[in-house]
Amino acid sequence: MNSRRGVFADIYSLVGNVPKGRVITYGLVADFLEQSKGLKVSPRLVGFALHKNKDNKKIPCHRVVFKDGSLSSKFAFGGIEAQRRKLKEEGIAFTSGGRVNLKKCLWKDLKF
Repeated sequence: MNSRRGVFADIYSLVGNVPKGRVITYGLVADFLEQSKGLKVSPRLVGFALHKNKDNKKIPCHRVVFKDGSLSSKFAFGGIEAQRRKLKEEGIAFTSGGRVNLKKCLWKDLKF
């Protein structure tokens, strides 16, 4: 397995554990991988890996947002409105400005 596939597998494993009703940020995924596995991973690489994900039922990439709670305009499975709809269906709270309310919904119990 090449190193990129290994990193992608770690990203998918971590994101796969984010429960319904919670979100995580690209940066938190990257930070956790560095702290737990010593991997130098940028938030941008996390986004790239999630965009390449082929199994959105197993890997809930819609639960990963930017550090300010905004959504990705390049969400791979239907665009930003599909991501917003999926999050709302799971009970995610949004601010009046349309961002995820991270104070209420950020998942901090990071684990593989």
